[in-house]
Amino acid sequence: MKLWGGRFQKAVDNLVNDFNSSIRTDGRMFKEDIDGSLAHVKMLIAQDIIPKQDGEKIISGLTEISKRIENGVIEIDPSSEDIHSFIEATLTYYIGDEGKKLHTGRSRNDQVTLDTRLYLKKELKNLINVILSFEETLLIKAEENIDTIMPGYTHMQKAQPITFAHHLLAYGEMFKRDLGRIKDALKRMDEMPLGSGALATSTYPIDREMVAKELDFASISLNSLDAVSDRDYVIETLSALSMIMMHLSRFSEEVILWCTHEFSFIELDDAYSTGSSIMPQKKNPDVAELVRGKTGRVYGDLITLLTLMKGIPLAYNKDMQEDKEALFDALDTVFLSIKTFNGMLKTMRIKKDNMRKGALGGFTNATDVADYLVKKGVAFRNAHEVVGAIVLHCINKGINIEELSLEALKEFSSYFEEDIYNAISLETCVEERKVIGGPSSKSVKIQLEALKNFIDNNKIV
Repeated sequence: MKLWGGRFQKAVDNLVNDFNSSIRTDGRMFKEDIDGSLAHVKMLIAQDIIPKQDGEKIISGLTEISKRIENGVIEIDPSSEDIHSFIEATLTYYIGDEGKKLHTGRSRNDQVTLDTRLYLKKELKNLINVILSFEETLLIKAEENIDTIMPGYTHMQKAQPITFAHHLLAYGEMFKRDLGRIKDALKRMDEMPLGSGALATSTYPIDREMVAKELDFASISLNSLDAVSDRDYVIETLSALSMIMMHLSRFSEEVILWCTHEFSFIELDDAYSTGSSIMPQKKNPDVAELVRGKTGRVYGDLITLLTLMKGIPLAYNKDMQEDKEALFDALDTVFLSIKTFNGMLKTMRIKKDNMRKGALGGFTNATDVADYLVKKGVAFRNAHEVVGAIVLHCINKGINIEELSLEALKEFSSYFEEDIYNAISLETCVEERKVIGGPSSKSVKIQLEALKNFIDNNKIV
């Protein structure tokens, strides 16, 4: 039975009915729909809009329906138009005509955005805890690798020696920002839209503040046209989810590179790898590759909503029904991706010797040679030119800078002394970078403490 059938003389075509239905998507919001309805009915009773005994019967019916859906006694009917229609029809079936009073003073337009906001508030709080769990793994892995030297890269060319802890903590910073964006989105979606009606509120003396308090919203929306037609909070959420996937994808790309024979910096656990149907030697980083691939899927969900909303006039339009499929797809994808990636990260083996060997090649200490000369009194630009000539010489000889004799180095500059070899060792190159934010153990420990405090201060119980 349609909630709007009185105006029509013909039944909706079956194909149109299926095309129009959103129950397969929004059915997951049954709990939020019932919670919103319970708050609404309590307000209707308090405002004497419906008789108390009718309202109490509705409350009892809704509470029972919620329990029965959760324990599987009631199955959501896929032929229903949407979750709102299904709940109201089920209520009326169980308690009689009193159930038809549930919709007094509201519209599906304000009801659907209420349900979506309630659902997102819950899911994003769950996501915050999932991100923090990922941050805890980064913290543990970084603590274990404060002294693990590896090459840092720019332009995918070896640049300067850093530590694996320093590298991991870069991602720690990215996910701190991601969590901040989620919390910002939560602030802006924390407005209660119910009472906006279809677009112009209601002639009933409804108490929107009471409903907002009952549902734990920070405030009520101030413009009914905006409230029913706003999907900024969905787009903002999808934008934040896209950023999370972008960061996971960058990390995935590095994991994929590190697994190669050419790098061989890490080995993934068998439980997070797959093999080849034809090549028996293969151990493929499929988790990382899938995360990288699924990033485009979440981007697509964001573009779907941006495109969907760009040409819609006020107020509600049926196009907006398409928001939830993209939103739920993105949420599901991000939850699964970050949890699986976290398991992969926890179990991967770090090949510390190979990382160190990687840092020894590629003249990663060349900048430190220049800095050595500067500290001896040479102008940096001149020092840069001298070291460039040394590097070219070493390339032609097939050796590293530290393999040159002191006599050979003095041919390039008389400022070189015996202490040059200690100054350009990998340990010195790393440990002398004590500037806050750098790779030295002192600096990394500051970063570790900051990440630990961030995790402790952002957990949601």
